[in-house]
Amino acid sequence: MPAKMIDGYEVVFTGEELEGTGQWGAYVAIFAPSANPMHMTALRPKRRVSADLTLTDQQAAEAEAERVVMGMLAELRP
Repeated sequence: MPAKMIDGYEVVFTGEELEGTGQWGAYVAIFAPSANPMHMTALRPKRRVSADLTLTDQQAAEAEAERVVMGMLAELRP
């Protein structure tokens, strides 16, 4: 489950096998710091992105999730 810190947000992007298909889906979650240093606030809980796109392996799914998350972060920035 790759995670990166981008502009103060913790971004988690994953590729998960779609049950019974042999294909992979791209998933993203975005977290921000909270008042409690031991906790992160989920701004965007884990969800599948590019839902109409199935990928052939986990690496391709993670790359797609990372590509999509940049647009999601642009929406969150002031």
